[in-house]
Amino acid sequence: MSKKQSALQIIHTLRSHGFQAYFVGGCVRDLLLKKNPKDFDVATDARPARIAKIFPRTIPVGAKFGVMIVVVDGENFEVAAFRADKGYKDGRHPAGVRFTDAREDALRRDFTVNGLFYDPVEKRVLDWVDGQKDLKKKVLRAIGDPSKRFNEDKLRMLRAVRFASVLGFKIEPKTFRAVKKLNKKIHEVSHERIRDELIKMFTGPHPGTALTLLDRSGLLKEVLPEVEKMKGVAQPKAFHPEGDVFVHTRLLLEQLKSPALVLVFACLLHDIGKPDTYRRSDRIRFNGHDRVGARIAERILERLRFPNDTKDQIVACVEGHMRFKDVKQMRESTLKKFLQRVTFETELAQHRIDCLASHGDLSNWHFLKRKVKTLTQEQIKPKPLLSGRDILALGYPEGPLIGRILRAVEEAQLEDELSSKEEALAWVKKKGFK
Repeated sequence: MSKKQSALQIIHTLRSHGFQAYFVGGCVRDLLLKKNPKDFDVATDARPARIAKIFPRTIPVGAKFGVMIVVVDGENFEVAAFRADKGYKDGRHPAGVRFTDAREDALRRDFTVNGLFYDPVEKRVLDWVDGQKDLKKKVLRAIGDPSKRFNEDKLRMLRAVRFASVLGFKIEPKTFRAVKKLNKKIHEVSHERIRDELIKMFTGPHPGTALTLLDRSGLLKEVLPEVEKMKGVAQPKAFHPEGDVFVHTRLLLEQLKSPALVLVFACLLHDIGKPDTYRRSDRIRFNGHDRVGARIAERILERLRFPNDTKDQIVACVEGHMRFKDVKQMRESTLKKFLQRVTFETELAQHRIDCLASHGDLSNWHFLKRKVKTLTQEQIKPKPLLSGRDILALGYPEGPLIGRILRAVEEAQLEDELSSKEEALAWVKKKGFK
């Protein structure tokens, strides 16, 4: 059974018990835009306690706010009672709710295109907020007074940027002015919530638009001040004819469409160290900006509570992005170690668009693509010829020297100087490591 069929089953079940039930919110918006919704939410006049009795499997995730999770065929569906909020005390969550009807429930939602209800039985849209009109015009408009909507829930300001960039909509002027006026209040929202919105907008179909809207709204300076700091930082025209560091970064993001999380954040943060390393000598230079940038990127990702594995991969890409300029001069062993990196494929993709957003020279990218094609995985990362026990058996004492010898053997193996255990043992004996 598909998600839509399971959601329909929930609606039919509620109606069979005498309750109203409709699809609501993003799924209605996506259906009207001829897109496949990822989730189907249901709104009803049944109260949480009644929902729990009707369905065999429920989770009371927000029962006091009228929200229940109904589990059908292993899938979770949000089923919420029609409600109106009783004010907001923390800039994010309502102090309480009162149960009401569908119309009033629609009027307390964030944007008109998300305030639509759909009756799948009678196949009709219930629209009390002119959401269908805004859908046709591709306009994102707050329901009612924008300032009131954003003061109720500060995260809605970032959601405005996210929906506009993902859907390709324009933010209605009054709504956008309210975001600009209230942008500093985004600090009332938790770092985790901010992170989730940034991930959704930057992994969406138009990450470049997301960056532009964040900047124009003033939210960029509040949530990613290190990125905003790149604006106006000049670059040498011979390598970066496109403009300053921020323009370059925006051009990278504009080449991406629904990118992987690590790739897009590596692109966003790859030059984050340039403002702090800007120097003028014979020309503009950013010595060590990759290492400085890696430290800054790590602080940003820790602040936003990124998982450690994701953070480490992004930081590795930021720190390693300048190595590509030297690939043709690398020793064979160094190059193979470069190809071994867990993040290599992401870094290679990043390098390509980095070049296209600046000087346009893809010669190193083509060189690496040929290398990857001609070398086998065994050649790139061969099995070790010797172990620590082998070195000990040669009479070497335990200690750091063992590791140094093994690394030397690995280097020689990657240089194609050694291909068997026997050769490696003879080579170690001949070298006489001390």
